[in-house]
Amino acid sequence: MRATHKGNFKEEFGIDVDCYVLDDQQKTPVLSQRGFTKALGLSEGGSTLGKFLASKKISEFGGAELIQKLTQPVKFEWGTGGAEMPPSTINGFDATLLIDICKVITSHRAELGKRYENVIIQADVINAASAKSGIRGLVYALAGYSPAAEEVIAAFKMYVQEEAKKYEKEFPPELYKEWYRLYEIEPIQGRGRPWEFKKLTVNHIYVPLAKSRGKILEVMQANKAKGGDRKRKLLQFLSEIGTRALRMHLGRVLEMAEDSPDQATYEKRITKRFGDQQELDF
Repeated sequence: MRATHKGNFKEEFGIDVDCYVLDDQQKTPVLSQRGFTKALGLSEGGSTLGKFLASKKISEFGGAELIQKLTQPVKFEWGTGGAEMPPSTINGFDATLLIDICKVITSHRAELGKRYENVIIQADVINAASAKSGIRGLVYALAGYSPAAEEVIAAFKMYVQEEAKKYEKEFPPELYKEWYRLYEIEPIQGRGRPWEFKKLTVNHIYVPLAKSRGKILEVMQANKAKGGDRKRKLLQFLSEIGTRALRMHLGRVLEMAEDSPDQATYEKRITKRFGDQQELDF
């Protein structure tokens, strides 16, 4: 088979995922194998998707038919054939299989556990956004309305943002509980938190994030420089700038805090993982 059209999620969604439309009778929409892996929130390694599908729980819950389809990518050609764009063979998957595997993931969230927490959240958002944009498209088709490409992209982006916001949780209370224990801080009666938490939040959460190879800062500066409504692009496909990075970082810090018997051990782990911290002069 050959692809007649090619697109990419990079400009609109901030993630480098190639997508194609094939020349078969169904005009099958396809994601590249690498893009499929990234859309699920898995690392980009060549064998990452295979290992994920081969894991005991996923292979059990997914069913033989779905797992077989996802271990046998579709091969197709893309390219005009000219000197500037010679044809190349690409491996990919029917885009609807992304919805199928996401349904499996979200249906068995309890069994998959914390190991796949980020993948589960990713799957939740993909499922909900796709369902909303799908019913919207069906009504348009039945009513004889043909939206422009920009309208379709904008609608899906809106649904993704809506769903992602459900997971923009406040700092986990478990982290505060561990800070109380490690730093022997007395809880404040009533509402509010001790002033020491402000320094801990800055030094252990925001400073390391700001040092994250500058990526988050670069994206924020680039969007600010554009002017206009200064709307923020999606980062990692499923959340606004920094949301996913913050969630992942909080998880790392909480894990270090829970595994530390005392303040000194915790501080050493923070320093080893994120570099020198500002002195906490309580």
